[in-house]
Amino acid sequence: MAAEQMADAGAGPPARRLDAIDRDILRMLQTDGRASIRSVAERVHVSRANAYARINRLIDDGVIRGFSARVDHERAGQGASAYITLKIVQNSWRTVRERLQELPGAAHIALVSGDFDVLLLVHTADNRALRELVLTKIQSIPEVLSTRTLLVFEETDLNSAASPQPPQPPQEL
Repeated sequence: MAAEQMADAGAGPPARRLDAIDRDILRMLQTDGRASIRSVAERVHVSRANAYARINRLIDDGVIRGFSARVDHERAGQGASAYITLKIVQNSWRTVRERLQELPGAAHIALVSGDFDVLLLVHTADNRALRELVLTKIQSIPEVLSTRTLLVFEETDLNSAASPQPPQPPQEL
């Protein structure tokens, strides 16, 4: 893959250097994205105004790209998960990425080095839906030369493993 193709994913000004407090805030928010400003400030030992300003700076700098829920895919009706490796036509990364982003169940797409070019994580209702996704949608993309499907039998979300307690309701400020 060409260097300019990889560069488009990280376009924009570089983020400011993170200090220990910024990294602590990021770890907290990765564990509990619904933590209140007050609880963040208390845990990292800064004022609420400072915590608020730091979180906003991390968002403005693009370090924090958003907040989302971690989903138990099996309980959400997506009992089949797989990593799919793709070999693609050289210089087609942007086109392939756009097509893969449109796929139902696509969770993560990465341009990688090695024996294949793209690594795609998908979640589907069952193996039949997974088969249809691979055979009719992914393999019909003209720039995809070949695929290999790796079924996921079990997975562990490392971010949620750091916080074994169930999610708490949002806290008042």
